[in-house]
Amino acid sequence: MDCPACAETIPNGTRICPYCKSDVKEFARDLAEQRSERPRAKTSGGTKWAPLVLILGGAVMALLFCSGILVALLLPAVQQAREAARRTQCKNNLKQIGLALHNYHDTYGSFPPATTSDSNGKPMHSWRVLILPYLDEAALYAQYNMNEPWDSPGNLAVAANMPVVYACPSNPQGKLAGNTHYVALDGPRSIMNSRKPAGIREIVDGTSNTLLVVEASNTAIRWTEPVDFDPSQTTGPGPQGMSSYHFGGFHALLGDGSVRFISDSLNPQTLQGLSTIDGGEMVGEF
Repeated sequence: MDCPACAETIPNGTRICPYCKSDVKEFARDLAEQRSERPRAKTSGGTKWAPLVLILGGAVMALLFCSGILVALLLPAVQQAREAARRTQCKNNLKQIGLALHNYHDTYGSFPPATTSDSNGKPMHSWRVLILPYLDEAALYAQYNMNEPWDSPGNLAVAANMPVVYACPSNPQGKLAGNTHYVALDGPRSIMNSRKPAGIREIVDGTSNTLLVVEASNTAIRWTEPVDFDPSQTTGPGPQGMSSYHFGGFHALLGDGSVRFISDSLNPQTLQGLSTIDGGEMVGEF
C-alpha cells in the first residue's frame, strides 16, 4: 500500500509511516471527510432566504475572525502535502536517470564511469554529461566540448543550463546554483568505478542489491563536475555521507533501475554491502 501523505510504499496495516511519520489512518480519514463534503442545495422562495442570509453572514464573520487560527492549523498539512509531492518528483528524477544509465549500458556494454580523465590522470568530465543524449538532452550535449575540461569557460557556460532532472525538488536552491546532489558511487568495487565501470554480468551480488546513484545533500557539486562519492570513505548514512533534504533518509537508485528510500537508521554494514558489486554479503531487508 502507499502512504496517503507521502506516497511512499509501506507494508499493509502500517499505522505510522516510517518515512513522513504521519498517522496513516487519520490522514486517510481526513482526506475522505474532505472529499465527502458537498454544498447544500438552494431553497426557492423570497422570505425563506432571510434566515439563511443571517446564518451565512454570521458564519462569514466567524470565519474571518478565526482565519488566523485556521491557517495555523492547515499550514502543517499543506506543507506535508507539498513535501510528499517533492519526494515523489525526486524519486521520479532518479528513475529517469536510471533509465538513461541502462540505455548507456545497452550501447557501450557497461555503465558509464563516474568520471573520465585525461592522459595525465586529471579528471575531465562527469557521468552526468555522458548520459545527456539518453535524457533527451542531445542538443545540450552537442554544446559541451569533450576535448576541454569541465571547468573551461565554454563548458561552464553549458553548465549554467542544468537539466531539471538533476535537481532535487526539496533543495531550497533548486537548480539555480547549478549544483546537484545526485552522485554516483565511485569506489574500488562500485558499479560506476571511474577506473573500470562494471557491466551487468559483473554485478554478482545482484543488481537489486547494489547501489548506482544516491542522494548526498551535504555536497555542493556542479552537475558537470567530475566529483562523486566514495562509499569506502564513510561509515554509513548521515551528515557526512548519503543524505537528503527529505525527513528520515535518502533516495537511492539501484542497479536494476529501481529507486528505494533508505532510512538513516540503516545498519552501516548493510550499506557497505549495498555499495559493492561482488562482496557476497547477505544484505537482507533494507
